[in-house]
Amino acid sequence: MSETNDLQQRLDVSEAKNRLNNWVAITVAIISVFMAVSKVKDDNIVQAMLQAKSDAVDSWNEYQSKKVKQHMAELGLNQVKAMQVLAPARGSEVLVAQQKNYQENIVRYQAEEDVLMKKAKGFEKLYDDLNYRDDQFDLSDATLSISLAMLAIVALTGKRRLIALAWIFAGFGITMGLAGLLGLHLHLDALSKLLS
Repeated sequence: MSETNDLQQRLDVSEAKNRLNNWVAITVAIISVFMAVSKVKDDNIVQAMLQAKSDAVDSWNEYQSKKVKQHMAELGLNQVKAMQVLAPARGSEVLVAQQKNYQENIVRYQAEEDVLMKKAKGFEKLYDDLNYRDDQFDLSDATLSISLAMLAIVALTGKRRLIALAWIFAGFGITMGLAGLLGLHLHLDALSKLLS
């Protein structure tokens, strides 16, 4: 009778351990698939961030170029005005034409600078928006990795209470990943700043 009870207890323990390992395996599979899908999206966001940053830098460089050209035109205009004061009668038609040309260029450069500044700021905003979503994926990856590590410990030790904690981390990681995938405004600013 005692041998039967002992055998039954061993079978119960073995069955409980198999059930626990099955839950661990299912959880690992779900987390792995989710991480793979979110990684693809995160990589695409990082590529878009790089492009936005590059476009912003290009726009600011073009803006700087226009500012230099405007400054040169302003210097030329000042020289024309000085020449008109020093020799008002000599070559006044040429000086008036140069003055008009410089003034037109200054107005054109100022208009182009405003457009370029708005364009560059737009790219910077796009970068910041994408970075917000990238942070969501980073937090998702981190917490899902912690969950996977805990699940490995559960599989080795059979500690049932640890699986609940692993599921909490997995739930948070999946929530952050879904926020990134769906473009939801869910962000832990303090944690993101601490980790960046």
